[in-house]
Amino acid sequence: MNKIETVSLDRLREKHEIPSIGDDLLFFEDIQMIPQLDEPRRMNCIIIGICTEGEGGYTLNENRFSIKPGDALILTEGQIVNEIWMSDNTKGYAMLISRNYIDEVFKELRDMSSLFLLAREHPIFPLNSIEIAKLKQYLDIIRERLKNEDYRFRKEVVRLLLVTMIYDIGSAIMRVMNNSGHEGNTNSKAKRCFVQFIQLVEQHYKKERRVSWYANQMGLTPKYLSEIISSTSKRTPNDWIDKYVTTEIRNQLSNTNKKISEIAEDLHFPSQSFLGKYFRENVGMSPSEYRKKK
Repeated sequence: MNKIETVSLDRLREKHEIPSIGDDLLFFEDIQMIPQLDEPRRMNCIIIGICTEGEGGYTLNENRFSIKPGDALILTEGQIVNEIWMSDNTKGYAMLISRNYIDEVFKELRDMSSLFLLAREHPIFPLNSIEIAKLKQYLDIIRERLKNEDYRFRKEVVRLLLVTMIYDIGSAIMRVMNNSGHEGNTNSKAKRCFVQFIQLVEQHYKKERRVSWYANQMGLTPKYLSEIISSTSKRTPNDWIDKYVTTEIRNQLSNTNKKISEIAEDLHFPSQSFLGKYFRENVGMSPSEYRKKK
């Protein structure tokens, strides 16, 4: 396997008779209906869900996460899900939302991008009883609207419901982050810079690994960018860039049969030896050793 396949909303919609808006939004009333993967898939959509009974989990970018009753989850675009598993009694809801549709939703949102970036680091977070009840209410109403295909403003109403629901989810994420000691009072300008930087890294990490390049794109000096990112996230810009690059190398080593030289070419390293040196410095072993270990 030389390519990691993507999660395909159109194929899932064809396979399951479920409430949906075309290939933009799929609503799983039974979380068990989400395919329990037997091979890695790259997310080309966003998954928002809640577990109400039983347990399960998944491996995301080679990190293992467990889900229990009362946990909400957000899986964002671009990440690689290696496996999904659930117990026989697992119950809950899940929505798969296309990139295009979530972009429509985000037009209505303010100051939410940073929270979704936090969710990339903490894709599962526990809800309290009030938050669980509210999220279930939103999901029940969204499901009802989706099933009423004759309702003229179905897509618009669902979008507005999603906006409100995401604000409440954002509040829950912020509560969890504050309780875990995460800085929640960073000024909005710094947060906007952080969000812009991460979005640029997500788009260009395969080709650009220089902090100066990202600073130039943002109209900042490398020193000022480093200060903002470090104060906002407790990581340097280089830390973030290295994290995205090494995660991609790990995924390709683990989930494809590509030669190391081909991976080096895909990530625009001058040669296989440059990639090997970079990987060893950041991971502590050579690409070949990592692949054998896996």
